[in-house]
Amino acid sequence: MKRFGQNGVALVLVMLIVALATTLAAFMTARQNLWQRQIESQLDRAQARRVGIAAVDWARAVLADDARAGNSDHEKEIWAMRLPAMPVENGEINGMIEDRQGLFNLNNLVRNGATSAPDVAQFRRLLEMLGLSGELATALSDWMDADSETAYPGGAEDLYYLAQARPYRAANRPLAEMGDLALVKGFDGRTVETLRAYITVLPDPGPINVNFAPPEVLAAVAQNLTLADARLLVQQRDGHPFKDVADFRQRLPHGGVIVSDGNISASSQFFLVTGRASIGGAQVSTNALLRRASGWPDVVWQTIQ
Repeated sequence: MKRFGQNGVALVLVMLIVALATTLAAFMTARQNLWQRQIESQLDRAQARRVGIAAVDWARAVLADDARAGNSDHEKEIWAMRLPAMPVENGEINGMIEDRQGLFNLNNLVRNGATSAPDVAQFRRLLEMLGLSGELATALSDWMDADSETAYPGGAEDLYYLAQARPYRAANRPLAEMGDLALVKGFDGRTVETLRAYITVLPDPGPINVNFAPPEVLAAVAQNLTLADARLLVQQRDGHPFKDVADFRQRLPHGGVIVSDGNISASSQFFLVTGRASIGGAQVSTNALLRRASGWPDVVWQTIQ
């Protein structure tokens, strides 16, 4: 009986050791599989980032070729056509290039540190067409201009912003991004969403590309142009884009429409590139603003998420 008991204990110990070894092996295998998946995920994401960066370089090459092909930019050009998803190794990529100069550039409101009255008047017309207060134009120009004098009606400088629950000062410089509007008097979330389809923030003041401008922007930039006539111009350009400023002027309705050559153009310098790369289980979104002054476009800013 004693020998049997000893043998039984030994057997139990062996079984425990085998079970422990099996559990340890299973644990190590699971950890190794997890580590391998993490490594694969990191590799997929790194590859997706490289593909996203390559997509921006591809867009720069396309825009450089387009600049050599002609002087106008419009929706019928190859760069403006949205590309379907393209297969790449272990995944796919899709993206598009969008004109940004057909929208009203908020940084036009202040030039060389001083408020630009003609641009403020244009922005006020746009605001009122959209059912918003025209005083928002004064508030925004006050936010960006270099002085500390409050403009009326609707302006706001340090005295207003320092009186808020969380005090801060007016920026006294151009907008860096659309998100800056949240700090400006009157620009609540609903207002910004109403404006989003018609405005942009570009680093340099510049003209509106009439080949991409929505009817509301055209009617704001061209004084005395009614919204109905602006919509008719947009319908006409769908079939026949404007070749240049002179062509745009020839198609304007008679009756005192006033528009300065410096406020409009038929070409663009700024373009937004957006893309999404999917590699394995990783997805990466790329956004970049390009400036095409001459030759190869420059990257103004770029985000990869």
